[in-house]
Amino acid sequence: MEPTKTNQITPNKIMQIGMGFWASKTLLTAVNMSLFTHLANNPMSGNEIKKELGLNKRSLYDFLDTLVALGFLNRKGLKESAIYSNAAETDLFLDKNKLSYIGGILEMSNNRLYPFWNDLETGLKTGKPQNETKNGGAPIFEAIYADEKKLREFLHAMGGVQMGNFMMLAEAFDFSNYNTICDIGGSGANLSIHLAKRHHHLKCTSFDLPPVTPVATENIDHLGLSDRVTAVSGDFFVNDFPKADVITMGNILHDWGTEDKLMLITKAFNALPKGGALIVIENIIDDDRRQNAFGLMMSLNMAIETEEGFDFTASDFDGWAKQVGFKSTKVMPLTGPSSAVIAIK
Repeated sequence: MEPTKTNQITPNKIMQIGMGFWASKTLLTAVNMSLFTHLANNPMSGNEIKKELGLNKRSLYDFLDTLVALGFLNRKGLKESAIYSNAAETDLFLDKNKLSYIGGILEMSNNRLYPFWNDLETGLKTGKPQNETKNGGAPIFEAIYADEKKLREFLHAMGGVQMGNFMMLAEAFDFSNYNTICDIGGSGANLSIHLAKRHHHLKCTSFDLPPVTPVATENIDHLGLSDRVTAVSGDFFVNDFPKADVITMGNILHDWGTEDKLMLITKAFNALPKGGALIVIENIIDDDRRQNAFGLMMSLNMAIETEEGFDFTASDFDGWAKQVGFKSTKVMPLTGPSSAVIAIK
């Protein structure tokens, strides 16, 4: 029987995914050059963009109109008469001057992750990381934290990738019965800042390694929240967690193997009072491991970046949490592929 229009098999999905790096690299390049930040101030002609970004005229309109076709830019007119402006999403999330900027993770993806993923096949065959360590470099966190420029880019990236989740968690979770929060691996204090801005009764601590503290303190002071948000230095492998009613971790557990995951969950349990909550924000993989493709690919990224890290399901987390003494867990969907898994002591 010949295929009908309703059951015809096409190569569309294969081509869309297989050539997806074209669209990805176009967007990443635009973010890396701060195109959307420039356009957030004023719409611009192609020639104005060319001068601002130092582009050659040859592929100028192909580049800009690709971003139009992908839905990242709006345009009035055509080529030389065209005026370009940000689409709603890029204006909100890719303007560096807005608190909602998520482009840090895209900048890091362009500058670091993009070339590493070319060695995915090698990683699958060897089980070894394919980042800087492959050529004798220091492990990822050691290398990043030793270089202030890399550190700031990394912290910017980590804050950016979670920004939408932080905003939604601040709205969706009932913090009314809690007074203190400690964010473990708090990076630039982004989560603490969002929670403090939304819930004026909360006192928040952002806990991270000593090189991070000055960056977090800068962010806190810039927003005038130093009376309720504090950056505290420490090493979560060495030190106990500061006591708090709520312990949060955003994209922390997936960096480590099972033994270290259990250690971190145990430290959170010990730092909480009875009734306290551990909130873990990750790209939680669905229990059937069929739907959250982003979460599964993030786990592949952990294989490229770390020695033992991997992403996990809500069922995995439930097992670990109850093993260390938590009485119950639940899942709270956040933005896109991300969720919060919450354990109650």
